[in-house]
Amino acid sequence: MSEDLVGAMSRLEEEKTLALVREKLAAGVTPMEIVEECRKGIELVGAKYGEGVFYLSDLIMSEEIFRRVMEILEPLFPPSDSPEGVKIIMGTIEGDIHDLGKQIVVYLLRSSGFKVYDLGVDVSPEKFIEAIKETGASIIGICVLLTYCIGTVKKVVDLLEETGLREKVTVVIGGYPVNAQIKEYTGVDYYSNDALQGLEIFKRISREKGHNCNGES
Repeated sequence: MSEDLVGAMSRLEEEKTLALVREKLAAGVTPMEIVEECRKGIELVGAKYGEGVFYLSDLIMSEEIFRRVMEILEPLFPPSDSPEGVKIIMGTIEGDIHDLGKQIVVYLLRSSGFKVYDLGVDVSPEKFIEAIKETGASIIGICVLLTYCIGTVKKVVDLLEETGLREKVTVVIGGYPVNAQIKEYTGVDYYSNDALQGLEIFKRISREKGHNCNGES
């Protein structure tokens, strides 16, 4: 049953995808499970793009379809603005405007009870620091797809050191090019290029900081 939604998403069949989402909700499938199926479909779109089968316009189309899916699903997620929600700053690093991977992670986090401040794309290191000071959040999630933007991620960590916030703030980097070598170079605490694995990392950080987010046992 799940392959039909994955396939429709991967083939950019917008109306079929939305119809399947509604059918699955009616059948009792959870919003989280539907997001995961859509994620698998989007991964296939990315693979086709890498092979030269799909073009940039197709990636943009997949983002638009996912946005419409989330218009259906997001109202069904638990509220994430409760005082006890663990605060996370999320953003795509300066120089990079890729948004889809971040969106998926943000939706997964909110559905798990985290309070997420999404700064959007092309976010400067200074803006990450300002957001930490304004919100009191102690976790930053930075998304990056373009390898030439990796150095700017390092600047976020350097600014945390300069402002005396580094020991209080945990930094997670995510995106296609990230690996252990990039983690070491940038000085971040964790890395992931898988949305569900990333969610588990944020949950683990929350436990280590002594928080308890909604939906976690």
